[in-house]
Amino acid sequence: MVDRLRRLSLEGSPAEKRLAEIVLGDAHAASLAPINELAARAGVSEPTVTRFCRALECEGLRDFKLRLAQVIAIGGFTMFPEPVSRSPHDEEIITSVRDGAIAAIERAAASLDMNTVAAAARAIAAARQVVTFGSGGVSSLGAVELQNRLFRFSIPVTAHTDGQMQRMVAAVAGEATVAISLSASGSAHSVVEATKIARLYGATTIAITDPASQLAREAEIVLGFSVPGDGQVIKPSAARYALLTVVDVLATSVAEAIGPDVLEGLRRIRRSLSALGMSNCHRPIGD
Repeated sequence: MVDRLRRLSLEGSPAEKRLAEIVLGDAHAASLAPINELAARAGVSEPTVTRFCRALECEGLRDFKLRLAQVIAIGGFTMFPEPVSRSPHDEEIITSVRDGAIAAIERAAASLDMNTVAAAARAIAAARQVVTFGSGGVSSLGAVELQNRLFRFSIPVTAHTDGQMQRMVAAVAGEATVAISLSASGSAHSVVEATKIARLYGATTIAITDPASQLAREAEIVLGFSVPGDGQVIKPSAARYALLTVVDVLATSVAEAIGPDVLEGLRRIRRSLSALGMSNCHRPIGD
């Protein structure tokens, strides 16, 4: 009975889910409630309650309530447990992740030179094409996220996380290309090499990386950030929060550099999403 209730609460029809949640939320009250009360609480008809009982392999409401009363009598406290409160250890995990993210964001924000950000934004806004390079977990995420930010402004942008593709794309770059390389360590070989190649062929090179790294030395414009390790090897690195902070600051600056023309692309995106029921003006555009 309990297993079937839990299954219906996850996999049943909308009406079955509501009824199952009502029973699981307060089994004792459900075992005493008349059919009209259960139906009203779930916002369904009385025949729907009967069908729900049969889905639980009961003959009807009376049989269901009898079996439910038996379940409660045998082991109700273990079968319908109260929500478990967080232990001190759980709170430590949440605090560790939260504080690490906040510290990384604040460190990245404090290290940014907005004159350099503005120079990068102007170059991107004027580019005929933009390519982003990233390798590894955090930097690949950042390269794709930067593409996700910039295409909204009608900027031709592609992200590349494969090392060979990075080299090939860099080799066909030109003066109208802006290559943005992302690396938390600044030592990802494929990204460093792609940056060097793109610059050789006249592309404007921007690096989002550790300012003391090899990648920073290869790029013309450097948006520096670094996140020191905290020794907690089992906790994901907070570096991605710092990287995404730099990406968002850069994307906002690009939008400002483009000016009012940026709004047309955003308007078109909003309109295209209206067919999907996503036209609420208070929602993010396409996130």
